[in-house]
Amino acid sequence: MDHKVNVVSRSQWGAAAPRQKMTLKASAQRVVIHHTALPRCSGRKECMDRLVSIQRRHMTQNGFDDIGYNFIVGGDGTVYEGRGWGVVGAHTKGNNHDSLGIAFMGNFNNDTPSTESISSVKKLLRAGVTQGFLQREFVLFGHRDLGNTECPGEKLYAALPQLRIAP
Repeated sequence: MDHKVNVVSRSQWGAAAPRQKMTLKASAQRVVIHHTALPRCSGRKECMDRLVSIQRRHMTQNGFDDIGYNFIVGGDGTVYEGRGWGVVGAHTKGNNHDSLGIAFMGNFNNDTPSTESISSVKKLLRAGVTQGFLQREFVLFGHRDLGNTECPGEKLYAALPQLRIAP
């Protein structure tokens, strides 16, 4: 089984530098799954352009120091580095100090997450555990479990059990 996950780095997708970065005090205990609630993107160029605009919106309109998520995954299964491992995100108010935020690109109120994206996130989670960024016994949440929101959308929320990894 291939556990390697290819992550497109911030410099590869054209991320702006963060205003500041806070490091998690320990490995993350929780993973919070989100959706971008935007139309899905197809192809790396379109997804990278979308990421640049999400980061810009998070930094200008939301006042975040960077894109809110630690990682973002496209429908083709490509994983993009957001804030990355070991960095406090800005994705779930009041819950960022011990968690990892992963967003699926698209709106999953109607769309179903692709098998490629689910598979990539599972590999990413396994890599996080192996590398010590994520506790072996981490707890998986949908954003709606921790906040008053529809996020990550009906269809992605229903798919959360598929993201559980065996310890």
